[in-house]
Amino acid sequence: MIRFEGVYKRYPNGRDALANVSFGIEQGEMVFLTGPSGAGKSTLLKLIALIERPSRGTVLVGKKNTSRVKRRRIPQFRRQLGIVFQDHKLLTDRTVFDNVALPLVIGALRRREIGRRVRAALDQVGLLGYENHAPQALSAGEQQRVGIARAIASRPDLVIADEPTGNLDPKLSRETLGLFERFNEVGVTVLIATHDLQLIDERKQRILKLDGGKIVAEAAP
Repeated sequence: MIRFEGVYKRYPNGRDALANVSFGIEQGEMVFLTGPSGAGKSTLLKLIALIERPSRGTVLVGKKNTSRVKRRRIPQFRRQLGIVFQDHKLLTDRTVFDNVALPLVIGALRRREIGRRVRAALDQVGLLGYENHAPQALSAGEQQRVGIARAIASRPDLVIADEPTGNLDPKLSRETLGLFERFNEVGVTVLIATHDLQLIDERKQRILKLDGGKIVAEAAP
């Protein structure tokens, strides 16, 4: 599902975010990506989502070489992905329904199918009935769940999440990870970047540790 082969990422300011990173994640795996701030976790996820491209090396996502995906094809490429951001990135001028529906609208699904998928996604995260709420009227945990619902509404094969529990208390953090585990149980590949070691130590999942832009350790489940 994901394969990095000798990947480097250097930003225009000369900063090396990733250096000779190689690893693979198989279909149906759930993997945690850890490391200190500035280790390169967010950059690695951006390469998977084609928000950034590698300076050198090969990134394969679903057997597609991201370096060969043309700019106009990026929206189509991202339909296989669900992306969850730490700061939610919700549109405050739109309802919960419209936020979750956004990738489906971009994908040109029919209105009836969009409604069905949005309600199903909200039901999975425990927010069915919140369709007409404004995002800013929700708690931080509820906003994160809206972001997760948006990520899964298109029924992706792969979900990537950047510090999805970073702004949540321990109870909500465990509940949020429980949602990702449920998605993984039905075959969705999940990659979560997090610095919360205590939280992931409670789970028996594979861990990749980044430091200084390099994979410095790997722990099997």
